[in-house]
Amino acid sequence: MPITVAEKYDSRQSTTGNNAQVTLTYIASGSDDDLAIKSAVESFAPETYDGLPRQSVQIEPISEEYWDASVRYADASSSSSTSGGGGPEPGSGEYTYSFDTMGGTQHITQSLDTVGSYADSSIPSAPDFHGAIGVSNTNGNAEVQGVDITVPIYNFSETHYLTTEQVTPEYKGTLFQLTGKVNNATFRGLAAGECLFLGASGTLHGTETDTETTGDWEITYRFAASPNKTGITIGSISGIAKKGWEYLWVRYADVEDMDAMAMVKRPVAAYVEQVYESADFSLLDIGS
Repeated sequence: MPITVAEKYDSRQSTTGNNAQVTLTYIASGSDDDLAIKSAVESFAPETYDGLPRQSVQIEPISEEYWDASVRYADASSSSSTSGGGGPEPGSGEYTYSFDTMGGTQHITQSLDTVGSYADSSIPSAPDFHGAIGVSNTNGNAEVQGVDITVPIYNFSETHYLTTEQVTPEYKGTLFQLTGKVNNATFRGLAAGECLFLGASGTLHGTETDTETTGDWEITYRFAASPNKTGITIGSISGIAKKGWEYLWVRYADVEDMDAMAMVKRPVAAYVEQVYESADFSLLDIGS
């Protein structure tokens, strides 16, 4: 299988100014040989980008024969400075920020409102399903099929520049433990329960041995935000509240619609489930 390299949609994160830099990100596939993958990425990525020379190539395996790759471009003077990463001074608290509001896909079985229903002349009226979507009846078994929609999700990432003294094995372990957790207190203006930590990736600009690490760390922290909601109404069920990353599902039952003279599926109960643990995001040590 030949090796293929494709640029990712969230590529080309950049910083302008005295320490200008750009990072291009790719997905490479077709081999488990790290050296072959790295060579393919180096051949695919331009030697310069926006006037900046290529400084480093980083690859990371994500599954069998699939790799994440990032190629960093920066001024040579920035790369040879004490910060080593072309970004803010390590430990200064400065960072770069990027975001998108592309949203996510969610399968729903209940509409916000039924704005119209139309019946054949052979029945008195269209059955009222109280907002249930795509109700079908196969061999006498009614099923609520639902539909996939785009829901608001705010994705953002921050790249921080840290000293080797800050990025200890214990700190790396903390990042691992916090991945897949939601905030238990306000973080970046998001209320508790709204922010999900997707994980972090780090690049050492320097050297690391069994006894000593020199240089500095460039660490990108990735998050996704989904709003908390209150006052949700599903059919005749009202007063529902859920936090951003809790899961809401609906139980349906067969009910007789006297007007349409038909058995219909209607929501009879709603459940809010906690599916992510919460954690203290101050342990990230990047501010609140």
